[in-house]
Amino acid sequence: MPYHRSVSAARPLPKSLPERRLLRELERIVGASNVIWRPEDLLVYEYDATIDRGAPEAVVLPGTAEEVAAAVKLAATAGVPVVPRGAGTGLSGGAIAIAGGLVIGTSRLRRILELDPANLVAVVEPGVVNADLSQAAAPYGLRYIPDPSSQKACTIGGNVAENSGGPHCLAYGVTTNYVLGLEVCLASGELAWLGGRVPGLTGYDLAGAFVGSEGTLGIVTKAAVRLSRLPPAVRTILAAFPELDQASGTVSDIIAAGMVPAALEMLDRLTIQAVEPAVQAGYPPDAGAVLLIELEGLPEEVEAQTRTVQGLCRRREAREVWVAEDEAQRERLWAGRKGAIGALGRLAPNYYILDGVVPRTKLPEVLRRVGEIGARHGFAIANVFHAGDGNLHPNVLFDERVPGATEQVLRAGAEIMRLCVEAGGTLTGEHGIGVEKQDFMSWIFTAADLEAMQRLRRAFGAGELFNPGKLFPDARHCVEVGFRIPKVANLGTGDFM
Repeated sequence: MPYHRSVSAARPLPKSLPERRLLRELERIVGASNVIWRPEDLLVYEYDATIDRGAPEAVVLPGTAEEVAAAVKLAATAGVPVVPRGAGTGLSGGAIAIAGGLVIGTSRLRRILELDPANLVAVVEPGVVNADLSQAAAPYGLRYIPDPSSQKACTIGGNVAENSGGPHCLAYGVTTNYVLGLEVCLASGELAWLGGRVPGLTGYDLAGAFVGSEGTLGIVTKAAVRLSRLPPAVRTILAAFPELDQASGTVSDIIAAGMVPAALEMLDRLTIQAVEPAVQAGYPPDAGAVLLIELEGLPEEVEAQTRTVQGLCRRREAREVWVAEDEAQRERLWAGRKGAIGALGRLAPNYYILDGVVPRTKLPEVLRRVGEIGARHGFAIANVFHAGDGNLHPNVLFDERVPGATEQVLRAGAEIMRLCVEAGGTLTGEHGIGVEKQDFMSWIFTAADLEAMQRLRRAFGAGELFNPGKLFPDARHCVEVGFRIPKVANLGTGDFM
């Protein structure tokens, strides 16, 4: 499992009447069973899937948009920081409460409110699991395209907050390309619709601004999203190469040939050695790297592209190139890719997953240098990533029990992020900035750029109380030295009944 480093802890204050009153008001809004305040119950809300940890002082689980609004309004009146949280699968620390305060979870808001096959639209609550939406749409011949590897657990609200991607976003785009409109709860507790149910609405694209805002502008309470028709033909190809460079070069060859596959994924030797014993996906265990290539479209087009891709792979001396024979075999190939991160636990007790983007043509060079960084710091690095759009996910394997290992891992991670930027890329393709990479934002944005973003935050009325300490440089420092929760610190002390 990933290593978790403590960022902050709840700062206990003596019991007081305002504390008890706030807790009772939250219970009145959502019911006593949906307010969590005992320290032992809060433990599971201290972290997401990344390296940082922060303890909330209470968690509230609303069951309706109106309950979300009432809880937010109550927190705003009390001056309490609010942290929106979906399924907790995020990989940048976006859902952790580094300033303490109140976590508002959306796990109970899990209804698909409307499925409109004729207009290719679904309206869902934020707690709907990503894979469940495609499963509900499948009987109509439809699907929801964005498919993070955590799609069986992650939720639409979190996907909107992080502008999530996935293997099939190479050809079709990421979450922002599928959001038509959002009902959001602003920091004031007001519910407002941004956008609508059809594309091309007039006025400012406020829904577009909200997607990827990482919970700093408000909380999604409903989303109108675009559905897509299932393709008439699909071919999934596995190509195994002796070396990583050959696989990386093939990625550029495929795109240069005028094709944009639905998915173009890569796993290196170390990842294959973890995945294959666990999943038995069919990856050759001694390969230097494998490419998983999926082609979609009309049958004639897909067959022609399949032949072209097979030829390009063999030109780069692929040892094996084969097409999945049936749906069961295709599912096994994808089970290996989507289970790859979890399988790394077979190799080391801890891993630190990174997320950066580089130009496709720089993949061979960047991957070599990633390996050099790992060797210099004394860590093995397993690579599994969206090769088609240059979205890297180096996984630094380590053991937190070794003195100094964690600090060394963080230094290696910073070097890898700097490498991505210097190669002409950027800091994140789908995991967001959160706490993890906020100090790196000045590498790609000027002070004026960052101030313009901060002004947008203020225009939404969010200020510093909505998901404080995230996204921007120095935000965490400002929280640690400047934020004290005046009315709700350590809600878990004492008897509030």
